[in-house]
Amino acid sequence: MSQPRLQVLHGRDGVDLEAARRAVADLLLALGKDPESEHLADTPRRVAHAYAELLTPREFNLTTFPNDEGYDELVLARAIPVQSLCEHHLLPFQGVAHVGYLPGERILGLSKLARVMELFARDLQVQERLTKQVADWLQDHLAPRGVGVVIEAEHLCMSLRGVRAAGSRTVTSSLHGVLREDARSRQEFFALAGLQP
Repeated sequence: MSQPRLQVLHGRDGVDLEAARRAVADLLLALGKDPESEHLADTPRRVAHAYAELLTPREFNLTTFPNDEGYDELVLARAIPVQSLCEHHLLPFQGVAHVGYLPGERILGLSKLARVMELFARDLQVQERLTKQVADWLQDHLAPRGVGVVIEAEHLCMSLRGVRAAGSRTVTSSLHGVLREDARSRQEFFALAGLQP
């Protein structure tokens, strides 16, 4: 029997590189810099390509397998690297995600937990929304008995400007199913993620 596969495309419109290049050149001018100077001449193109890369997730196939063994314990991927862009300041935030689920009838290829995180992280984001999007997507597409997502990240918009709280990390979580409803399962998830006091 063939395994169900879902090709994942995010459906975002492509980046207009030429318009982005012009906008960066205009921004440099507005900041009192000469975009034609020897040091900045290629900066608008480089910045446009960098943002295009940061905002474009890679396509992937979501591969699931039958849970023939009836595995009913938590599956958790810890410390998945997360990088995204704050939609309020266009500055990066980065950290780690802990993503877990209680399997139902199907199990997921483990690398796909990181792929789903990247799918939503490569966008203009707020951490709260990113956490919820990943949990909701896994719940909808995998139909597990429960899903848990925790993201711990440092936001450069908070550490480099404003309050300048370098090293501070924001922690967000989103839980579904048994991991939300059952206190012991929730506690196990947080403990395995390394988030218990």
